[in-house]
Amino acid sequence: MNAQTVPAKTHQTPALFPVQDTWMGAMVPKRWAKRAVTRNAIKRQIYTVSADFLHHLPPAAWVVRLRRDFSRTEFVSASSDALTQAVRMEVTALMQAGAKTP
Repeated sequence: MNAQTVPAKTHQTPALFPVQDTWMGAMVPKRWAKRAVTRNAIKRQIYTVSADFLHHLPPAAWVVRLRRDFSRTEFVSASSDALTQAVRMEVTALMQAGAKTP
């Protein structure tokens, strides 16, 4: 019997993020913000503030995850200026800590 040599298949797994860029994601669990309108408002603030810091972050996929609640008693409305300012201050501090020094 004649044995044939079968060439080994070389297949590369595709890159998870094929573009070398900085990607930003936001995760706001229901546990910390019960109402969808509040979760969406917080995510919008995360994306807005992080856009100013994207050029300071190294190319990678970044995820900002809310780890504590924004109390409904303190922040009654999702569109309140108090909630907007509180989220902006938190995200700004986070981005400053994670950003490369210029």
